[in-house]
Amino acid sequence: MPYLNTPARLGGALALATTLLANPALAAQKLVIESWRSDDAVIWNDVILPAFKKAHPEIDVSFNPTPPADYNSALQARLDGGTAGDLITCRPFDLSLGLYQKGNLAKLNDLPGLENFSDVAKSAWVTDDGQDVFCLPMASVIHGFMYNTQIFDELNLQPPKTEEEFFKVLETIKNESRYTPLVMGTADQWEAATMGYQNVGPNYWKGEEGRKALLDGSAKLTDEAQVKTFEHLAKWKDYLGRGFEAQKYADSQNLFSLGRGAIYPAGSWDIPTFRAQADFIFGAFPPPTPAGQDTCYISDHTDIGMGINAKSPNQEAARTFLEWMTTEQFAQLYTNELPGFFSLSNHKIVVEDPVAREFVSWRHQCKSTIRNSYQILSRGTPNLENQLWNVSAQVINGTMTPAQATAELQKGLEQWYAPQQGK
Repeated sequence: MPYLNTPARLGGALALATTLLANPALAAQKLVIESWRSDDAVIWNDVILPAFKKAHPEIDVSFNPTPPADYNSALQARLDGGTAGDLITCRPFDLSLGLYQKGNLAKLNDLPGLENFSDVAKSAWVTDDGQDVFCLPMASVIHGFMYNTQIFDELNLQPPKTEEEFFKVLETIKNESRYTPLVMGTADQWEAATMGYQNVGPNYWKGEEGRKALLDGSAKLTDEAQVKTFEHLAKWKDYLGRGFEAQKYADSQNLFSLGRGAIYPAGSWDIPTFRAQADFIFGAFPPPTPAGQDTCYISDHTDIGMGINAKSPNQEAARTFLEWMTTEQFAQLYTNELPGFFSLSNHKIVVEDPVAREFVSWRHQCKSTIRNSYQILSRGTPNLENQLWNVSAQVINGTMTPAQATAELQKGLEQWYAPQQGK
């Protein structure tokens, strides 16, 4: 019998609608996620959010990204105007800490599932005294090097393990092939610091040991470990492509994707780009260790978290979503749908992408640290992170010596950071 819109049926539907309006708890709650990761929108909308919806049909969630360069200012404007979403994607350390201190983010200390994250995982989203957690850790990114396996096979090369082997491999590629040995530019500056200094540096300053020593003032940016880091970077100039000083990040990605270069100083976040663009098999190896050093160190940097808008009218639903994000299901989905972004939870998950699996395997071989400029040390003026961009690029360009670079960094830090003053 066909469905007829009889008065009785229409009346029933109207009554149901009236009931839902009168009792909002019976209607599906709607949440909005604020994020700068506009490139992740398809994965959130097609995979992650449908998985949550299946577990919680009573809650609708939408992903509302803002272009990365505009995210900080646009988010703050929406928070100030009361129009921001319910869930706030958190950058690490001071930017999110500032939001919490302004009352924009809710305290998450009692969130069920938070016990699945270590203190190191939470370190980017806790107050300086370690008492309050304001964002749930989501994922980290790992630094290292990617390489074109076809070029290595052609030249009979093996991934280097030590600094000496690393430069021998670069020399072989330079002398015995038409390929650019090392694919990176310095025009954008941040690459020189992020994929250069923060990539190889932890092996010299011994990871967390050296990072924390800068924080408490027992180490300086002019120490031998820092000088040796820049001496390593200064050697890169001979192996970069012609005109590398004008080469931008996107240019480097294109050159490596086209098979014109052998080794790419990388962050694991580049895996999806090369998976989509490169028509060759690529691999990865960790930062090479200095001579005589058995222990290796990697930058396993806390990159992204998720918090709750403290003024959201949907606090309970938002907490339900965050609690779901503490589960093994979310960790597995996020890590495999976004290869190169590794869950910070303690869940044992299977990493499907072979290069991502190689990157994350270094956690078991090496000691992990985070970028040494991100916690506290870039709060003042001059900003240490921005200084690192500039001096790292200059050292690689050959316009500044390692000793000059470290002296400038130390002078800048001493201008405002008390533990580094009067030493």
